[in-house]
Amino acid sequence: MICLVANQSMLRNYISHIPDSAIKIINTETQPTTIIYNNPKYLANNLIAEDSTIAIRIPNHKFCQELLLQYNGAIVSTSANISGQSTPQSFKEITQDIIKGVDYVVNLQHEKTDVNPSKIIKINTDGSLKIIRE
Repeated sequence: MICLVANQSMLRNYISHIPDSAIKIINTETQPTTIIYNNPKYLANNLIAEDSTIAIRIPNHKFCQELLLQYNGAIVSTSANISGQSTPQSFKEITQDIIKGVDYVVNLQHEKTDVNPSKIIKINTDGSLKIIRE
């Protein structure tokens, strides 16, 4: 599970110290990238990992940006599969159990099948980076 925020300003609401290395990634990465930050604030305890970290992404998608700006806060996002099952590659591969288990579904994928999971980078306590998934 990750949190989505609209921009760096919104990110600062939840992360006290954003390392320069994270700012560089945010400003230069072209692939969707999730960054795992240390010591988040103002987020529900059940979102924060046992090691006091949180995964946050700034999506580069018009609909997501508008939703986040209108909501004016972080939104929790998960993959559209049950733990242990394969990740759907298109909207039509999402099981009915998932679709029926949520309040509302937005299909913006338009049957695109070349979607890859985001890159995941963890910021270590010393500021160094660890690539979790490319």
